[in-house]
Amino acid sequence: MNFKNVFRWHYPVLLLIALMSLRATAADTLLVLGDSLSAGYRMSASAAWPALLNDKWQESPAVVNGSISGDTAAQGLSRLPALLKQHQPRWVLIELGGNDGLRGFPPQQLKQTLDQVISQVKAAKAEPLLMQVRLPANYGRRYTESFSAIYPELAQHYSIPLVPFFMEQVYLKPEWMQDDGIHPAPAAQPFIADLLAKQLTPLVNHE
Repeated sequence: MNFKNVFRWHYPVLLLIALMSLRATAADTLLVLGDSLSAGYRMSASAAWPALLNDKWQESPAVVNGSISGDTAAQGLSRLPALLKQHQPRWVLIELGGNDGLRGFPPQQLKQTLDQVISQVKAAKAEPLLMQVRLPANYGRRYTESFSAIYPELAQHYSIPLVPFFMEQVYLKPEWMQDDGIHPAPAAQPFIADLLAKQLTPLVNHE
């Protein structure tokens, strides 16, 4: 048998398999698309929960934090195409809407924007994971209920996971909150990372 010819004929196939394997490995990325709750407001990026989660998972999958403080859902949507192209994530955790609610934007407007975010994620062959976001009660029962209802409605419509809002547990401990009463402090970040590791691990798999 001429092994040189065998190798010559099989080399392209082996190369293709190797490239596909590398691509699959590279695609095992969780992109976090959020606002200041995930960006690490008034702290280093390495201290924010996405970085801690990345360390906890030992980059399997890798966690890329695409969050920016102050972003509305529309601003997150405008940044999404570039993030999808750059990181080619397998999953996208969508943590947006808080700033829309704090500014009193119409819930229907937020719903339409989040709908576009989810659609773009799915069009990129990534899996959207939608985080429930809630507002403080002082924004009025009617508005907060309409706002909160957006998330389960979208999750049901698209048959995607709805991840519980981590801030609901952080609010319970004043020492975990920054002075503004809105943002989680550095002391809360390890708890958030541990909580989301438990919630996301069943959703972020390699099957």
